Amino acid sequence: MSSLSCSVVVSTPETLPKFPWYGVRTRSNHERIAAAILEGKGYEHYLPLYRTRRRWSDRVVTIDLPLFPGYVFCRFDPRRRVPIVSTPGVIGIVGFGNEPAPIPDIEIEAIDQILRSGLLTEPHPFLREGQRVRVTQGALKNMEGILAKRKSDYRLVVSVNMLQRSVAVEIDQDSVTPV
Repeated sequence: MSSLSCSVVVSTPETLPKFPWYGVRTRSNHERIAAAILEGKGYEHYLPLYRTRRRWSDRVVTIDLPLFPGYVFCRFDPRRRVPIVSTPGVIGIVGFGNEPAPIPDIEIEAIDQILRSGLLTEPHPFLREGQRVRVTQGALKNMEGILAKRKSDYRLVVSVNMLQRSVAVEIDQDSVTPV
């Protein structure tokens, strides 16, 4: 069972240029460490988290986990990436060959809007095919994504194409229309 958790966004002074978002690949379970060090270096970063309940042998605990395990989003000048790749916990930057590939702001904004909605949110397998829909009412009004069904529940799936990862949020099937 999952629910919304907080996300971390560090703002940069408005005098700095607004670089695109990039996916930064981290070592396993090093997302928070890399995000904290990037923050210390003055970079704007985004580490979306979701809350889930896990059953341990003697109790049930609620923990916050990265929505995209192994990734942190960061804004930086792609010509000056050495401070990023030299950050402890960072493996590399998502891209093609040696060129970092930017992630559209609209995909990051959609993830943040989902987390702020307070709706049940969890990671979801990346979908290449499926019907695109637009939400017509509620906290996610006008958001577009892919409609997926899990048992008897419907979910809106929003993807970050560059990472080939997706996020699903429970939604009423009657609140969406085909795009």
